[in-house]
Amino acid sequence: MKLSRSWGITLVVWVFVGGALLGGVICTGAQAGQYHVYSCRTPDGQVAPVDGWSESVSQANDHTANSCSSEGGLVAALNAGHSHAADTDLATWAFNAPAGETLGAATVWRAGDTAGGGDANDSYFFWLAGVANSGESTVLFDKCNAFKGCSSEGSSQNPLAANNRVEVPDKALHSPYLSLNASCGSLISGSECSASPGDEHGYAAAVELFAADLVLNDESPPTVQEVAGRLAEAPTVGGTTDVSFTASDSGSGVYEAMFQVDGETVQRSVLDTNGGKCHDVGETTDGLPAFLYTRPCPPSASVDVPFDTTAIPDGTHHLLVSVTDAAGNTTPVMDKQVTVANRATPPSTQNPTSSTLGTTNPATAQAQPQDRGAANGSGASDQATLSARWKGAGVRLTSAYGKAHTLEGRLTAPGGAAIAGASIDVSDMPASVGARAAGLSAAHTNTTGHFTLSVPRGLTSATLRLGYRSHLADTTPVATRTLTLAVQVAAQLHVTPKVSAPGHTIRFKGRLLGGAIPRGGKQLVLEARSPGNNWIQFNVIRTNAQGAFKASYRFRLPGPVPYSFRVVSRFEADYPFLAGSSNVVGVLER
Repeated sequence: MKLSRSWGITLVVWVFVGGALLGGVICTGAQAGQYHVYSCRTPDGQVAPVDGWSESVSQANDHTANSCSSEGGLVAALNAGHSHAADTDLATWAFNAPAGETLGAATVWRAGDTAGGGDANDSYFFWLAGVANSGESTVLFDKCNAFKGCSSEGSSQNPLAANNRVEVPDKALHSPYLSLNASCGSLISGSECSASPGDEHGYAAAVELFAADLVLNDESPPTVQEVAGRLAEAPTVGGTTDVSFTASDSGSGVYEAMFQVDGETVQRSVLDTNGGKCHDVGETTDGLPAFLYTRPCPPSASVDVPFDTTAIPDGTHHLLVSVTDAAGNTTPVMDKQVTVANRATPPSTQNPTSSTLGTTNPATAQAQPQDRGAANGSGASDQATLSARWKGAGVRLTSAYGKAHTLEGRLTAPGGAAIAGASIDVSDMPASVGARAAGLSAAHTNTTGHFTLSVPRGLTSATLRLGYRSHLADTTPVATRTLTLAVQVAAQLHVTPKVSAPGHTIRFKGRLLGGAIPRGGKQLVLEARSPGNNWIQFNVIRTNAQGAFKASYRFRLPGPVPYSFRVVSRFEADYPFLAGSSNVVGVLER
C-alpha cells in the first residue's frame, strides 16, 4: 500500500523543460507592478491556500469540492445518475483578483471528463473561461465537449503531468476573472442531458484544478507619510541609526524598505510579515516575487527601521530610502546627502594657545584627548585594525541550536604592533524583522593583541558586531568587524501511540526550542512517508506563543504499513532560525 493512497496525499514532481521551471510562468523579465500567487500547490509540490477562489452551483445535483490539502484539487462537477437542464445546470470555481488588480499571465494544471456523454441535442462538457477586458464577453478556452468526441483531458492520477498544464491565452487575460466550469449544453431550448452512470467518482461532467500560478498586475504604488528619525533629520550619522515612517498601499500591501547608498542596494527590510503571509516563497523563473495570498502584505505599516552605517565608508554619500509593495512598486521615503562618521578624528597634536582656546568646534570635540577618556589598551590607536572570525571557521558559521561557539581575533596598531589590554564591544542583532540589538560580554585582548570570547549557547541566527573604541569615552568605534551566525531550527516531535489501525487516531505534540516565537505562533508543516516514498505534507499547523504544538490524524485505509513522521519549520522573516525539521518518529499502521 502506498502512502499517497492511505493518507490521501499525492506525490508531486515539478519538471524542467528547456531549463525553465514548469511551475513558473515564463516571461521576458521582471517588471514592476507584478507578483505571482500560487493556488492549491506551489512549484515544489507543497499544499497552498486557494485565496481568491470561490465556488458556486446552480442546482442541487451540481457539485463543488476543495481537496487541495489531500490528493486532489478544486472540483466542479455535475453528479451522475440525474438529468441536468441544458444551459442551466452549472458548477463553477472562479478566481477574482483584488479590486484594482488584473491577471497579467496564468498557468493552470487541470484534468476533467465528460463521462455522461452527449448527442446531437445535448452534451456534457467542461471549459475554462476568462475575460480579455472588463465589460467584454467571457472568453471560453480549453473546452471539452462530449458530442464533439472529447471524453476527457489530462490525468487525475498525476496532478502536475505535462498534459494537465494549460497556459491561459492572452485573449482571456487582462481582467480580474478566471474560472473552470462543468455543465450541460444544448442548442435546443428546454433540452436536458440525460442521467448516466458517470465516471469513477460519480460525475457526469467534471473538471479539477490541481494548481495555478497566477501573475497579478498591481500598478498602484505605496504612499508615505510622517517621515522622521535621526537618519532623516541629521546631516551626520554613525553606528546604528534609524528612519521612521507610515506607509500605505491599496493593492498588494506594504512589503519592504530598501536602502541604497550611491546607487547600490545595501539593505532590504521586510516591514511586517502580516502573520506569515507577507513572505516571498520564491520558485519563480522571471525574477518576480511569489506569495500564497492575493493581498499578502498589510495595507499599512507604521515602522521604525534600523540602519547600520558601520559597513559604509566614512564620508558623504547619496542615500535613497524607498518603500515597496509586494508587486515591486516603489515610493521614495527620503532622498538626501548624508555624511557617515564612524572612525574617530585623530587627536590633535597642536598645543592649545590663546588663538585656539574657547574656539573648540563641538563637531570635533572628540578629537581632544581630554574629552575622550582613558586610552583603550596599551598602544591604543585611531588607526587600529580589528580582525575576527569564528574559531575553526570563517566569518560565517552555520550551527545546530544550543551548540557552544567561540569567536577569536586580534587587535593591532599601524605596522602590526599589538594593542594589549583593550576592551572590544560585542553586540548581537537577531536575524528577524523588528529585532533589537543586545550587548554581549566584552572581549579583552592579551599581550599579543589576541582575544577570544565564548558566546551564549542559546543564540538565534544573528549578526554579531565587534567594535573597538580607541578611548573609553568615544561614542563610535574606530574599527569594526561583523560575524554571521546561522542557527538551525530545533524542533521536538512526539507521536502516540506507536501502533495504530484504520479508524484510530494518532496524536502529535512537540515544541520549538530557542524561543523567539513570532506573534501569533510559528507555522509548521506535518509530513509523512512510507518506505520507498518521498516526504509528503498532510497538515499545516501553528504553535502557541511558547512554541508548543498539537495535532492529530485518523488512519483511513488498512495496512500494514510502517510510516515515518516529522514536523518541518520553513523560513519566516520574523523567526530567527534556518528552515529545518524535527526528529523522525515511526508509527506502524496495522
